[in-house]
Amino acid sequence: MKGEIYHALSQKEAKDADVQPTGAQRAEAFVRAFLKRSTPRMSPQAREDQLQRKAVVLEYFTRHKRKERKQKAKGLSARQRRELRLFDIKPEQQRYSLFLPLHELWKQYIRDLCNGLKPDTQPQMIQAKLLKADLHGAIISVTKSKCPSYVGITGILLQETKHIFKIITKEDRLKVIPKLNSVFTVEIDGFISYIYGSKFQLRSSERSAKKFKAKGTIDL
Repeated sequence: MKGEIYHALSQKEAKDADVQPTGAQRAEAFVRAFLKRSTPRMSPQAREDQLQRKAVVLEYFTRHKRKERKQKAKGLSARQRRELRLFDIKPEQQRYSLFLPLHELWKQYIRDLCNGLKPDTQPQMIQAKLLKADLHGAIISVTKSKCPSYVGITGILLQETKHIFKIITKEDRLKVIPKLNSVFTVEIDGFISYIYGSKFQLRSSERSAKKFKAKGTIDL
């Protein structure tokens, strides 16, 4: 076995390879231990017989690396946002004049969306665009409501949720108007669009995919 498997390094070979020559007994013990570890299913006699006749393919054991699961950062839940009061407008910020620049930006956004609001522009086209547009910054008015105290309220839309509009009036008062049972109007460059709140109970991000009926409803 010794002659077939290995031979001791000469002094010249050891010097060229920059290794310390190992004693014959230690080298033989290492080879035997290596063969035993690499061929665990073979008996010592079978291993000896196998080595005398042909080459042996040693088994290779791979170490399986654990895959680290990357945890995706989770956003805040709706309840956590409410508890942190992230969307509350502070009293010192509830001023109509602060949001006039937002209204000007909204008007330019709608003009670009409608390819310019010209006198000959079809009102139906503007209505369809407004129903799917982002209304934050628009001046909206409550024209009809089952709650009479809401009728006549006008202001800049600051926040929209699925069920309510939050608007700031010229008197610097923040009003929360439910969409249900209310009709709103939005005016821009002489064009007036009607929003039936009962059919408008969607988040602003969901309206772009919503198909609204061509004919409005008179129901509140």
